[in-house]
Amino acid sequence: MYKANDHRYDNIKIRRAGDSGLQLPAISFGMWHSFGDDANFQNSEKVMLDAFDKGIFSFDLANNYGPGSGAAERMFGQVYRKDLKPYRDELVITTKAGYHMWPGPYGQFSSRKTLIAALDRSLKRMGLDYVDIYYSHRFDPNTNLEETAKALDDIVKSGKALYIGISNYYGKQTKEIIKYFNEFHTPFVVNQMSYNMLNRKIENDGTIQALRDDHDGLVVYGPLAEGLLTDKYLNGVPDDVKLHRSNNDVLKHGLTNKLNQLNDLAKNRHQTLAQMSIAWLLNNPTVASVVTGASKVKHLNDNLKALDNTKFSTDELDQINKILKK
Repeated sequence: MYKANDHRYDNIKIRRAGDSGLQLPAISFGMWHSFGDDANFQNSEKVMLDAFDKGIFSFDLANNYGPGSGAAERMFGQVYRKDLKPYRDELVITTKAGYHMWPGPYGQFSSRKTLIAALDRSLKRMGLDYVDIYYSHRFDPNTNLEETAKALDDIVKSGKALYIGISNYYGKQTKEIIKYFNEFHTPFVVNQMSYNMLNRKIENDGTIQALRDDHDGLVVYGPLAEGLLTDKYLNGVPDDVKLHRSNNDVLKHGLTNKLNQLNDLAKNRHQTLAQMSIAWLLNNPTVASVVTGASKVKHLNDNLKALDNTKFSTDELDQINKILKK
């Protein structure tokens, strides 16, 4: 029988989402890739429990994660029932709805019917009575934002979620839905967005500023730009590299040279490029947590080393900006 490490919170850094009561580990455990029906259960269980033993108490899921909708949630549910259920009050379990989940017009986006039905499915798969954060996974251009916001607010009032988040809502959309959340007194806490040193759109379109103005937090996914911000491509980026849609614009002329310059700076900080990339995100006070995936314990441990040094001098930040603007 699993027993969690008694010292699991000794070294993890914990951050607050804006001025809310929601606290998150600086690094959250993402289950977008490598978890589901096709994964080796024992390997998945091992890395998930190792994460919790190291103080990572936030598990990030979505209806569509895994090879087939619901696969990652089913996997999480197995581990939760077998190992983590005694620790439910310590865990922050999050899920999302909005990308394709089942056939027909209600199997995607953010109508009232879709959001409520999707959460019921998620709770059943994971064996939960509630989730800690429930996200609208993407902006719905065909449904008015008031309907989406009211559905999310009603979900909290029903007891099926404690907090509300949005994901992939850019500046204008974030500002608009925040107005409804404030009107309804909805416990909205975070926007989860793709953000990294190479992909800085949300710095310029008002997304981060909207969150700051409302005292909300940012949860980051894609911190390593699908591996570009690691040592994997220091000798060149192949033409067929596959990136998340949010990072498609980062493949610019001279990228390999920039990556090598960033890697040299990371070495001076006694970090890998990946560790510095995560640390750079956590240097931003609006960032509540960085979601990283790890299919092996080694990958998890490497990511956690980023927390050893999250401070940057003004010269280092200026140097990073100079490298990336060339």
